[in-house]
Amino acid sequence: MSKNTTKLRYLAAFAGVSALALTACTGPAGNTSNTSGGASGGSFTIGTTDKVVALDPAGSYDNGSLFMETQVYPFLVNIKPQGNEIEPDLAESASFTKPTEYTVKLRPNLKFVNGHTLDSKDVKFSFDRILKINDENGPASLLTNLASIATPDANTVVFTLKQPNDQTFPGVLTSSAGPIVDDEVFPADKLMTDEDIAKAHPFAGAYDVTSYTKNQLVSLKANPGYVGLVEKAKTDVVNVQYYANSNNLKLDMQTNKIDVAWRSLSATDIGDLKTKDNVKVHTGPGGELRYIVFNFNTMPFGSKTAEADPKKALAVRQAMADLVDRQAISDSVYKGTYTPVYSPVASGLPGATEPLKSLYGDGNGAPSLDKAKQRFADAGITGPVTVNLQYNPDHYGPGSGDEYAKVKDQLEKSGLFKVNLQSTEWTQYSKDRNKDLYPVYQLGWFPDYSDADNYLTPFFVKDNFLHNHYDNAEVQKLIAEQQGTNDKAKRADLIGQIQEMEAKDLSTLPLLQGNQIAISGNNVDGVDTTLDAAFKFRLAVVSKK
Repeated sequence: MSKNTTKLRYLAAFAGVSALALTACTGPAGNTSNTSGGASGGSFTIGTTDKVVALDPAGSYDNGSLFMETQVYPFLVNIKPQGNEIEPDLAESASFTKPTEYTVKLRPNLKFVNGHTLDSKDVKFSFDRILKINDENGPASLLTNLASIATPDANTVVFTLKQPNDQTFPGVLTSSAGPIVDDEVFPADKLMTDEDIAKAHPFAGAYDVTSYTKNQLVSLKANPGYVGLVEKAKTDVVNVQYYANSNNLKLDMQTNKIDVAWRSLSATDIGDLKTKDNVKVHTGPGGELRYIVFNFNTMPFGSKTAEADPKKALAVRQAMADLVDRQAISDSVYKGTYTPVYSPVASGLPGATEPLKSLYGDGNGAPSLDKAKQRFADAGITGPVTVNLQYNPDHYGPGSGDEYAKVKDQLEKSGLFKVNLQSTEWTQYSKDRNKDLYPVYQLGWFPDYSDADNYLTPFFVKDNFLHNHYDNAEVQKLIAEQQGTNDKAKRADLIGQIQEMEAKDLSTLPLLQGNQIAISGNNVDGVDTTLDAAFKFRLAVVSKK
């Protein structure tokens, strides 16, 4: 999820213009070998607790919305199932033709399900309206390096970037900012309701929407005209069943009333389902982070509070970092399905380090009361500090309540904090957090694409999507520099420097990192195929025997 703004998705360095050239591997123009032409038949039902914020790509930047967008909208480039490289999807080719120009050639004769032509005008329209609408829950922040878009002909799109050689731009095109929409259906300057979108069938992804009851039940049917990176949809009809809580999701999965359960079940439920003979638990690589956000205006001693004091505010953040016991939360709440993380960048990605491990607690990842007390003493904080800590019970999985009860307990046991813990449902939470209503609050991050930058730019550039009023010019400079650095070792070094600075500033407090986990019946194939580094669940590769 995100929010727009920043000016800083830009670069400094320069690299060969062909470094990121992508060419469709599915054949020349007009080759229809990758056209669906209709699915193999059959149907299955997938259950989830992940809500859709908006079906309009200009108004959504969250995992639940992207799940649905992945099924119904086309993307210019993407990562194919089990792949790890970005390839042309709706495009026939895509490459840097100049340091500041990224040129995309569309496949010919593209159509939306409603029969409207899909050409370069639709592509330009899709990105222009995200920037123009600039919705607070939209992905405009991902497009801050985009200067303009030209369409020299119906099949050619030229993206002009503000700064040259953006190593992350192809990844951006695979993200929440990337769905291509129908310019004959969507308004240019405002969002469209989910219900009106569903009725207009402005889709060109692997599936069309045939019925839509928001966050209750959505029925999809394979799009016979689909052309793209994912091969022929393996199932003709897919029903997406939404659940208010994970208890009913787990119950329906273990009794095979649904065929697949995708996000989110508790660790206890997953452990229990592993013992059942009629279901399979699938685990894939994960880049999901769980973390605490500090609002620099409204947190204790924040800049807009009556007792504003930046030194004391930093001491509060540091003391919390000293006191949280990530391993205890991982063991007792998540049974190891989430593990401790000591960086704003997910471990395993190029450039990821663990600066919070050495800077806080006992220096090895465990908490330290003595160090926390010293932070307070050095800053002149003499009494317990009251923290209003907000979390969400329905978007980040059922463990959130127990997770934040643990955080509250760990902080209060120190005698340094009194924690007022409150929760809010996601639809309201996603609005309130943008209005400075939560001084300290929970968020999670589901990566848009596999790159360390996706854990830096959205969080730490000025006016980032967190809306927490964090502003460090040196961090912003380094973020811009790494984006344009083609040398992998040098870029990793820059990414390491940013993590070190962020660990000292603590605008967020990373806690845990999680894997992708899905459950299916024994008669379901393809789930493992889609649990990959793209972090996208593609219904088109799943089938039921």
